[in-house]
Amino acid sequence: MIRVAYSKVINKSDAQDAVQEAWVSILTKQDTLREQSKLYSWAKTITANAAININRQAKRSQGYGWTEAQEEQAQAGYQDEAGLQFEISELLALLDPRSRTMLLYKFYYGFKDQEIADAMNVPLGTVKARIHRSKLQLKKLDKQSDAQGM
Repeated sequence: MIRVAYSKVINKSDAQDAVQEAWVSILTKQDTLREQSKLYSWAKTITANAAININRQAKRSQGYGWTEAQEEQAQAGYQDEAGLQFEISELLALLDPRSRTMLLYKFYYGFKDQEIADAMNVPLGTVKARIHRSKLQLKKLDKQSDAQGM
C-alpha cells in the first residue's frame, strides 16, 4: 500500500497519511467487500484514491504547485508498477504450484524458510532447494521472454 501511495504523492509523509486514511476506510467499509479474494486490489484502489485526495487537498491549501508533468509522471509510475506486477504474475504462473507457493510465502508474505517448511509439511532442506531452483528457473524464463521481446 505504501508503494501505491508513494507513487501518487510528492513526499513520504503524505504517502503514510494516505495509507493511514486507506486503512480507516478499509476498516469502516469492510462489509462492502463482496469477494474476499479481491481484498488486495480493493485495498490498493482505496489507497490510490486516498493519495489522490491528499494531493488535491495539498494543492488547495499549501500550494504544492505540482505541474501537469509531475502528475503525469506519478500516474506513469503507478502504471509501470501494474505492468511489472502483471509480468511477475505471468512468470510465476509458469512454475509448478508448490514452487510458486514457496516463492510467494518467502518473498511476498515474508515467511522464513522454517515457517514455510512447517506450513507445507516438508523438510527445511527441500524448501531451500526448491526456492533456489525456482529463482534460477524464473531468471531463465525472464531472459527468454526478454530475448523474445515480450
